[in-house]
Amino acid sequence: MKYNNIADTHTHSIHSFDGNHPCRALCESAVEKGAKYIAITDHCDIDGKDMDIDTLCPAQLKDIAECQKEFDGKIKVLKGIEIGQGIYRKEETERLLSTYDYDFVLGSLHNLENMEDFFFLDYSQYDIYELLGRYFDGLLELCQWGAFDSLAHLTYPLRYIVAREKINVDMTKFADRIDTIFSLLVEKDKALEINTSGLFMDMKDTLPNISFVKRFKELGGKYITVGSDSHFAEKVCRGIETGYDIAKECGFDFVVAFENRQPVILPIE
Repeated sequence: MKYNNIADTHTHSIHSFDGNHPCRALCESAVEKGAKYIAITDHCDIDGKDMDIDTLCPAQLKDIAECQKEFDGKIKVLKGIEIGQGIYRKEETERLLSTYDYDFVLGSLHNLENMEDFFFLDYSQYDIYELLGRYFDGLLELCQWGAFDSLAHLTYPLRYIVAREKINVDMTKFADRIDTIFSLLVEKDKALEINTSGLFMDMKDTLPNISFVKRFKELGGKYITVGSDSHFAEKVCRGIETGYDIAKECGFDFVVAFENRQPVILPIE
């Protein structure tokens, strides 16, 4: 790693429905790669019919606590969670956050209300601009609410619409809404995530890409988190250096991790 203060703040263990390795394996991989911080941010798609936060959270937090003890002095292990679709279950999300003690909360939208994940949609059946408009409206509502620390993968649907299905999208049509999202992040001292998973998918780019990160900075953005979105131990920290490169090119001198829901400054050096 060419940077000293590597933090992977978006990873998934077996406590995620699509995770593959235990928390311990993620931590071992991060230590091997020289990371200083890892946040284990398992999925809590809170609108899912089978989601039971009182089963998920205690089991996940127990495993993370064991890793914090085992890896003490080697890496800072953070208690994280990725709350998907929180705007559709606000009361339940707020109960989760008041009941369970997390260091770091990622906010995301993987699907629109009462719809499948964007991964599964047949885009020939939709007006793409109407669909994306509803998505960014959802992110706007999420940011107005503010029940998270960093906004995950801003351009998530483009993984499938543009990269996989090869449907061209004029993103300038959403510029005003995205500017409003960024302004809300700035106003509420929230972070924007540079998610590096797209570098290893068809899109070959981060989510969001550098143009959006630059715009966030122009509008006063202060905090950036960088996450691999790894679902496998061996992929922890993958692309993080590129994420740091982008943050630096956009004028950020530091990225952040979160402890006790407060940003910790990690200089890009």
